[in-house]
Amino acid sequence: MSVSPPVDLLALTGEIVDIPSVSRDEAALVDWLEQRLRAVSWLEVTRVGDNVVARTTFGRAQRLVLAGHTDTVPPHPGEERATVVGDRCLGVGSADMKSGLAVMLALAEHRADPGVDLTYVFYAREEIAAVESGLGELFDVRPDLLTGDAALLGEPTDGWVEAGCQGSMRLAVRLRGERAHTARPWMGRNAVHRLGALLALVEAHEPRRPVIDGCEYREALQAVFVEGGVAANVVPDHASVTLNHRFAPDRTPDQARQAVVDVIAPVLDDGDEVEVLDAAAGAPPGLDHPLLRGLLDAGVPVRAKLGWTDVARFAAHGIPAANIGPGDPELAHTSGEVVGRAPIDAVWRALDALIGRA
Repeated sequence: MSVSPPVDLLALTGEIVDIPSVSRDEAALVDWLEQRLRAVSWLEVTRVGDNVVARTTFGRAQRLVLAGHTDTVPPHPGEERATVVGDRCLGVGSADMKSGLAVMLALAEHRADPGVDLTYVFYAREEIAAVESGLGELFDVRPDLLTGDAALLGEPTDGWVEAGCQGSMRLAVRLRGERAHTARPWMGRNAVHRLGALLALVEAHEPRRPVIDGCEYREALQAVFVEGGVAANVVPDHASVTLNHRFAPDRTPDQARQAVVDVIAPVLDDGDEVEVLDAAAGAPPGLDHPLLRGLLDAGVPVRAKLGWTDVARFAAHGIPAANIGPGDPELAHTSGEVVGRAPIDAVWRALDALIGRA
């Protein structure tokens, strides 16, 4: 039986959009969320910096963590505040992920007797460098607040379960040459020209598409920056390319690095360097956990998460996690970011049914 949300979730999304929360400037929204959560008698609320965690303590057999980030990217002009017209809410963060926050807040305020204990995590600074993440801060200083049997993140998925996530890696490949005058290029070796062969290998590479627990992941290898050259009349003796590699969660970062080296090995010579600039492991689907499987059993469609999300942080701490949120991921960060009433209500119903059944 379809159950209607207890509040107008589209209007609540608009209310949350109206509170600016660009990364590092989330305090006003966090203050507002904290005040509402502290008014709920069955929640224990803890604030750590600009992160708020609200927990039930009913002594249930299992605990489900529902988490979402409060920050947005900088707004496009004219989209700083919400515009609600009919069944659509336009505004920065409406899809990514203030509609997801609205679902979490409605569950926190109205689900007084869930079948599982619940932890609601509203965390800061997801949209900027990973080292600034509020979720990372919580895992560092108060990991006890994040304990759970499984976790769901409200990242925009258009109402799908997006299982696990792929890992992400940036590598700098530095190719060596030998300087010479451009009038006598045979006296040297052009490092910039060497990039051509490397880029051809990257472009021709057919990435893997492994299927893990029924979810097809799709790896990618892309050149994103190139640099080289000395002067207009000098054969360059150095050139570099930065590669971005998205890898499926069945590989570790070390295995992913080796896979990239294997692709470009035919052009590498002594003196060349391959340096990992940063890397983040992926997360397995985790769909064998009953709390996550419950969404699929209820008919929520599932696919692999091709990007990296904070489900990887939970997986690294032994907590299986997946993504589900009402926003369309293709609209995140765009001008004209918008979310509709139907997917917000659908995600609320899915989560409400899950925590009621568990």
